[in-house]
Amino acid sequence: MRIGIIGSGRIGATVAKLLTRAGHDVAIANSRGPDSLAGIAQDTGTHPATVGDAAGFGELVLVAIPLHAIGDLPADRFAGKVVIDANNYYPGRDGQIDRIDSGEITSSELLAEHLDGARVVKAFNTMFFETLASEGRPGAPREQRLALFFAGDHTEAKRRVADLIEEIGFAAIDTGPLGEGGRRQQSGAPLYNVTMTAPEAERALESA
Repeated sequence: MRIGIIGSGRIGATVAKLLTRAGHDVAIANSRGPDSLAGIAQDTGTHPATVGDAAGFGELVLVAIPLHAIGDLPADRFAGKVVIDANNYYPGRDGQIDRIDSGEITSSELLAEHLDGARVVKAFNTMFFETLASEGRPGAPREQRLALFFAGDHTEAKRRVADLIEEIGFAAIDTGPLGEGGRRQQSGAPLYNVTMTAPEAERALESA
């Protein structure tokens, strides 16, 4: 599959390496431009691109950038795409966003609002990048794998993201629609940055 990754930080670079290792064709981009990505591209097996070109290239696009920067994304290049939202809202970094603080909207819904026409799925935002890099077990039974959560409003988009999660060796756990499910995955929520196997995650969701 052709996959675009916007953001070359810890999560973006880690997911890029996992996906190229799984056989996908990955273009990676950041706000500084392709010339800044030579080392990361070599390390991850990706090819550097501009943000617009990476979005246009990918059948699926992962966004892993600071939340305050989502307004700079060229929304038209994401139209019709499945977009994985790996962002988190940190007020100390992103500034206070009243609509999120009041509970009116989640960070994922904010991204979906900007990328009107894309099908946004929240995923890859709750696990520490070092765990993500080293703990995938593609050959293990599902009950022995660590859980990676996802949420969204589009059934087919969620299935494609769940398939990717399973392919790189984690157990895909559905937390619900983009609003409610994304809220369960946000920073500070009980599921956030807690290492759990699939059965433990399913029990945690039942008791939430």
